[in-house]
Amino acid sequence: MNGCVYLKYCGQIITDLRGVALLTEKKQNGENSYLARKIDELGTAMEKMKLAEYVDLLNRPGRLFFINFFAGVARGLGMAVGFTLLGALLIYTLQRLQVLNLPVIGEFIADIVKIVQNNLKLQ
Repeated sequence: MNGCVYLKYCGQIITDLRGVALLTEKKQNGENSYLARKIDELGTAMEKMKLAEYVDLLNRPGRLFFINFFAGVARGLGMAVGFTLLGALLIYTLQRLQVLNLPVIGEFIADIVKIVQNNLKLQ
């Protein structure tokens, strides 16, 4: 497709919407020039949406599969690294709070830290 939108207009194949606008501007009355402006605006909007590239991607399911597969792998790795860093930060913070020996919170945090360390030793 090469980024073009194909339309059939009066037996002619026009490679983009600007070609339709040029054909309709040949008639110089007000209604056709209004139609030509609207078609030109539609063509510009479709180019901004990259509709041709999207349709091209949908017509190539293998490429669509690989793009989505690698995007999923990247998301999964990002979540794994993020949760690991957050968990490590949480454990570090809890260990620092345990050192402060806060009356109620200190015992609770000490129990949580012991449970986590025991689970790490078992693995």
